[in-house]
Amino acid sequence: MSSGFCRQIAGLSELVENYDAILCDVWGVLHNGQQYWPDAASALSLFRESGGVVVMITNAPRPRGPVLQQLQSLAVPDGVFDEVVTSGDVTRQLISELDGPVFHLGPERDYTLYDGIDVSFSEPEDAVVAVCTGLFDDRTETPEDYVELLARLNSLKLPMICANPDLVVEYGNRLLWCAGALARDYAKIGGETRIVGKPHNPIYHHAADRIAEFLGRTPDNTRLLAIGDGLQTDIAGARNYGLDALFISGGIHSGEYVGDDGGDGSGMQKVLAENNADPIAWMPTLSW
Repeated sequence: MSSGFCRQIAGLSELVENYDAILCDVWGVLHNGQQYWPDAASALSLFRESGGVVVMITNAPRPRGPVLQQLQSLAVPDGVFDEVVTSGDVTRQLISELDGPVFHLGPERDYTLYDGIDVSFSEPEDAVVAVCTGLFDDRTETPEDYVELLARLNSLKLPMICANPDLVVEYGNRLLWCAGALARDYAKIGGETRIVGKPHNPIYHHAADRIAEFLGRTPDNTRLLAIGDGLQTDIAGARNYGLDALFISGGIHSGEYVGDDGGDGSGMQKVLAENNADPIAWMPTLSW
């Protein structure tokens, strides 16, 4: 377990001179699925105005186009970021290499993942892979509802491509289960999983390539800052890729320590240690 003490900062401005670019999580930092947070948007805009590059890096199981549309629907202002990189975009590369039909596990809205890819769909018995983008109905279902289906997929020795490694996502004041929870459970029963989103390196490689285009040079990892609220995805992914990370404590993990820290952050520090997480700093919500 990590034993270091993570310091609290009052705003992103305390770190700005140390970094050339930011890789920022979307859902949980910039918005909660129902509204965007003006302070977070302003902080990222001000970082860009200071000369920095901002790439939003999300485990959304969709290409960047639908994610941009969602941000527009939430009225996120212009000038907040330079680019959006999604787990869906990177996952599409895996899908394009398949030779055979796909069993789609997830809601109909995620079929945009396959746009422009020559792919056919089938029931598990005829598929070469299961592509999991989430639960069929994340508003009413839980991973426990998928025990029999996962056992069926495993009996067929069907690999699972997980397009969204997040376990949960914050939607308003609720937590909704994501594809990562099903991939976790599938691995527990011996199923093969293939994941390229956070915390795995492929999505960071893709983001770094985009940053290089904006900077006009290969970025130095020591000058890149990851921002996120997910310890197993954002913070672990940053560590795996050799990046500093800023932890947003008011996101999906807040229920694990709110009311348990006496107001001094000790409960949160304990959760960080239990997750072997070592962000360089934390703040409840992103602001300048």
